[in-house]
Amino acid sequence: MEIPGNAEPLTTARRAGMLACTRCGLVHASGPARCGRCDAPLDPRGRKSLQAVWAWLLAGVVVYIPANIYPMLRTATLLEQSESTIVGGAIDLLEHGSYGVAAIVFIASVLIPVGKFIAIAYLALSLNRPGALSIHQRHLLYEMVEFIGRWSMIDVFVVAILSALVQLGSVAIINPGIAAVSFALSVAFTMLSAQSLDPRLIWDADEEPA
Repeated sequence: MEIPGNAEPLTTARRAGMLACTRCGLVHASGPARCGRCDAPLDPRGRKSLQAVWAWLLAGVVVYIPANIYPMLRTATLLEQSESTIVGGAIDLLEHGSYGVAAIVFIASVLIPVGKFIAIAYLALSLNRPGALSIHQRHLLYEMVEFIGRWSMIDVFVVAILSALVQLGSVAIINPGIAAVSFALSVAFTMLSAQSLDPRLIWDADEEPA
């Protein structure tokens, strides 16, 4: 990283042999294995974490496929039995006039998971080659993925609540389908993938020569 003009390159903590604690932020000189403030282990950045990122991301994509193919919800009444997939459930809500709920289900269960897959893959790939986004924008993208991850379970929460409340004996019974398990695993694997990515590598990419 260089500043305009004839000034010397900026000296970063990494170049000076310093290491920051990822828990409390205290900067240490190289040597100690644990933080002197919070006693957390001082883990040096390493590209080996990318292996875990890609492994968890691939696992999340694999289990996300059956989450959209198999039924998320099984409903049984006196007259009929029906099964609904994620997209099918959103379409049913649209047909019944529940446009807001349908939009929430579609965004939380389709747009957000797919967007997280693309965002994590882009961040991992951008560590090895220049990207369209700046370093600061990529870090904001990483924080956005971390923040949104906790809201991806909305569809699973809705299925769990309906299954617990709508149990009317032989009149109506709602049970979760196999897709609910697949979707929950996909969300968990994607969160693990995002957490495996060391955000310090995003800033380090700016220091390395192209």
